[in-house]
Amino acid sequence: MTKNREEPHPQEDTKNFPSLDNLRVLLVDDNEDSLFLTTFILENQGLQVTTATSVTQALETIKDLKFDILISDIAMPEIDGYSLIRKIRNSTLTEQRELPAIALTALSSDESRSMALASGFQSYVNKPVEPTILITEIRRLISNNQTTK
Repeated sequence: MTKNREEPHPQEDTKNFPSLDNLRVLLVDDNEDSLFLTTFILENQGLQVTTATSVTQALETIKDLKFDILISDIAMPEIDGYSLIRKIRNSTLTEQRELPAIALTALSSDESRSMALASGFQSYVNKPVEPTILITEIRRLISNNQTTK
């Protein structure tokens, strides 16, 4: 009797994904601790991280710099992450409109996930951030974005 080999867990099967080295990330979060931790996770994987602590700052940064992916908190004061992604998706600049985006949030309900995806995010990651899940979602989005170009 032969023993069936288990399939690799999707998070462990990274050989088919592109490298993350030097990928440019815009990370938006109003919480300093969360911003620090997420930046550490991303930089540890070779990504170049630019941070913004508000939607206004993020929109100004996007005007000046090109990014490969956006990772944004949802619950922020004044203007939330839903509004940020809507503004990006409605931008006159094609590169901005098509920017792959991940919502980061402590709001872990089906409703908040649906709202994030309906607003224009392609992925949704819960806080506190699990590094393996975040990196897997980045790889998936970048891989999908490269195949659609």
